[in-house]
Formats: sequence, C-alpha cells, structure tokens
Amino acid sequence: MTENTEHLDAIVIGGGAAGLSAALMLGRARRRTLVVDSGLPRNRFAAHMHGVLGHEGIDPADLLRKGREELSTYDVEIRPGHVARLDETDDGVSVLLEDGALLTGRVAIVATGVTDELPDIPGLAERWGATVLHCPYCHGWEVRDRRIGVLTTSPLGMHQAQLIRQWSDDVVVFTAGLGPVEEADEQRLRARGVELVAAPVTEVLGEGDQVTAVRTADGLVTEVGAIFTAGTLRPHDDFLAHLDLDRAESPVGSFLAVDATGKASSDRIWAVGNVSNPMANVPISMSAGTMAGSFVNMALVTDDFDRAVAEPETELAEASDDPVAFWQERYAGSDHVWSGKVNKVLGDVATGLEPGTALDLGCGEGADVIWLAKQGWRATGIDISSNAVDRARQAALAAGLTEEQARFVASDLTGLDGSGRYDLVTASFFQSPVELPRADILRRAAGLVNPGGHLLITSHAAAPSWADAAMHEHRFLDAKEELEALDLPEDAWETVVLEHRDRPVTSPSGEPATLEDSVVLLRRRP
Repeated sequence: MTENTEHLDAIVIGGGAAGLSAALMLGRARRRTLVVDSGLPRNRFAAHMHGVLGHEGIDPADLLRKGREELSTYDVEIRPGHVARLDETDDGVSVLLEDGALLTGRVAIVATGVTDELPDIPGLAERWGATVLHCPYCHGWEVRDRRIGVLTTSPLGMHQAQLIRQWSDDVVVFTAGLGPVEEADEQRLRARGVELVAAPVTEVLGEGDQVTAVRTADGLVTEVGAIFTAGTLRPHDDFLAHLDLDRAESPVGSFLAVDATGKASSDRIWAVGNVSNPMANVPISMSAGTMAGSFVNMALVTDDFDRAVAEPETELAEASDDPVAFWQERYAGSDHVWSGKVNKVLGDVATGLEPGTALDLGCGEGADVIWLAKQGWRATGIDISSNAVDRARQAALAAGLTEEQARFVASDLTGLDGSGRYDLVTASFFQSPVELPRADILRRAAGLVNPGGHLLITSHAAAPSWADAAMHEHRFLDAKEELEALDLPEDAWETVVLEHRDRPVTSPSGEPATLEDSVVLLRRRP
C-alpha cells in the first residue's frame, strides 16, 4: 500500500459533470482538492448531449474535457483510478484505491453515478445511447416522428409509454414488462393511437447502432426506428456500504439520502449526481456539484475557525515540532510574504564588495538572491520551504536570470554539509517563530566562506515599537551577543561591522515607526 503524504481538504470521487463541478468550486476557494476519476461517466454511450443551455448538442466527452482543463487553472489534481473503500478517520476520511494507494482528506464528495443494467435481450445493449434510449427530454427530439417502440421493464413503464407520445404519433408499447395491464390504462393509451404488443421482446434487430425492428416471443417482427426503455439503476456506492449511511427508497431503487446541500448522514461525506439522485440530468448534476462544493468549503471554513479558537496552543506546539510544515504553510497562499526588495543592509554592504559567489540562508521568495545576481554575483538561495523556493525560481525567471546566475535549493538548513565555498554568505533576519538550531546553522555557514570572503548577519534586535512588550516573550540578541553565539575563532575572523541600525517602516496602523536591527559583518582572514 502506498500513501499520499498530503492531507487534502477534499477528495472528490468521480470525474463526471457533478464531481468536476464540485471540484471547480473547491479549487476556486483555494482548497487542496483531488479528483479520483474512473473515466466511465454514465452518458459515455451518447455522442450528443441535449438540454444543457449553452452546450446544446455537444459530445458529453467534450464537456468533461473542457471541465478538466478549467480545473487545472486552480491546481485541482485529477487522478485516474477506482475506489475500493472509503472510511471515516479521526481527522476526516481515508480513500483506498484499487491499486493500493491510500488518500486522506478532511471531506469526501461522492459523485460516482450509476449503471443502467439493461434487460438481457440480444441487440439491445449494443445500441444503447444511439437508438436505444431512456430519456425523451435528452433524446426525444432527435428521433421525433419516427415509429418509436417503448420496451417496458416495470410498472413504471406506463409513465414512459405516455410520455413518448409527445414526440411521435406512431408509438408502439411492448407491455410485457408492465405486468397485467388495467383496462383503464389500455383505453388511455389506445385513445391516443398507441399500439400495444403483449408478447415479450426476444431480440432487437438493426444495422450498426440503428434499430430497425423488434422480434417478440410469438415470432412476430415489429418495425421501429428507435426504442425507449429503462434499465435497473445500480448506484456505484459499494465502497462505502460498510458505513451504513442513511438511504432513501424510491420506485427505481435505494440511494444515498442527502440534504439540500448534498450532505449525507455523515458530516464528512457529500453525495451528488446520479449516485444520490437517479433522475438528475447533466444540468441538475452540475448544479448539485456546484452547491456541494460551495457548502463543503463553508464547512471547512467553519472548522478552520473552530480549531483556531479552541486549539491555538496545540497548533503552535505542532508547528514548533515541524518547522518544515510551518514554513510550507507560511508560503502556501497566493499573496507574497515579503516586499520583493533587497534588504537594505545587504544592499549597502554588498555594493562595496567585489562580486563573486554568494549564498543566502533562508532565501524566502528570493529577493536578495535576485538582487545579488543583477549586481554580477553568482548567487544561491537555500530555504527549508519548497513553496518559497518555487516562488523564488519563478521570480528569477521573470527577472530574466539564468540558473547559473540565480540558483535556488529547497533543503533543511541543518544539513549544510560544507560542499561549496562562497565569497559572501548572508543571513537576513534569519529568525523563526518555530524552533531551529539557529546558532549551529550560522556556525556551519561560516565554514562555507572562502578566505578573504565575508559573513553578513542582519537580525531583529528588538520587538516592533507597536508590539505589546508584555506579550512578547522572545529575547532578542544584540550585535555583540550575536557574535558571541557564533563562537568563531578570533584568529581566523576579522570583525568589520558590529552595530545596531534603525530602519524606518510603517506600523500596521499606518503610522511612521522604526525597527532596530543588529548587523554583524565578518571577514575571513586569508
């Protein structure tokens, strides 16, 4: 069994119109969403789709293809596969695929549809979706005015027999599937010119996908140009049968019971499309998916706020235990975290140095590396967050820089191994709300400086002036303490700058303010 390491916000099971519509809304809501798609939508047998405003007559496969393309805009992943089992867990759901992969998420949306199990009559299934049909609203116009046969499979066929008369004056109903026909029903059909054939159908005749006639058990052949029938509907929900979710009984079978938003009798499972509403056509399924996607997001929003209020200390402790997760989340949004401008101290110091090779620790979105590269340095940035590194690479590319000029590496900084040497190693505000062995990392980084090269450390020396001092427990080191913490051999290093500098900024309330920075610039003796 292989496990997906990412805990998703939503797992959508089913890539038809309902599932893709749900995923679209979740993607637009910036939810981490994955669609598991078997590639077997119910309407795959039809070449044309009708009654869908703005998409009249298109191939249903084209609708799904366009939908998948639209989802890629919002980083929604679509994974081919079949689900073997869905389970509820302490923090959401787990989805086991038939290939052994295990997915986990906070919520599941089931949109797996149904199968139409047709009567076992030779020639019937081969023409399903072409001239053997089930929905007159979907296909009646295309076969209007033909001689249309209605192959009944249950007492519900009486409704279909009357409905088809709207599309043709020449209708023949094969009544064996109705059981005994009441005299009043027979009179009702014959009153509108509907022909009745009592013998059971034994074979559907035709050429290619075109129906031409029906043979009955009495040996008679009745010419027809199309057939409407109704198969037994089998919802694709075996993978969650063990959960004993509430079901709704209907004349066509037993289906998952859901509320108006699509939520099943579990707070973690929604069900949309034909798997819960067997009579839903494409527009209804799309609407149900859109509704479910929106309400799933709102449920997750509510849960996010509930957790933030109830468990702030727990969340902080968890983040402290996993610095990679903390910084990945810090750079997970679409907004830039930093200004995109070079740190002023680095700009001032590096301007007076001969360009060579440079390493920036905790490079974030890459502004310092990009600036150095533009000044002629061959600069490398390293950061614990691959999200940050991805942004930095994109920014460098947008600035017209090559990888040789501006290179970025996603790596745990505690793993600096001494390979490579640099003329300048810089760490600007290399301070973290989660625990990192900062002094050890800086000490290792010093070992990467070439003889005659420089180590520049710029740090916050005090809390912001607008912060509540009583609430700010962190103790900031001054420049002298920063140098002492490095514990570098004095005979190997020359102190060039050891001072504090004030930096003008604007406070969160919009007022002018200053921040105090400590600056340590050391030169490695040749």
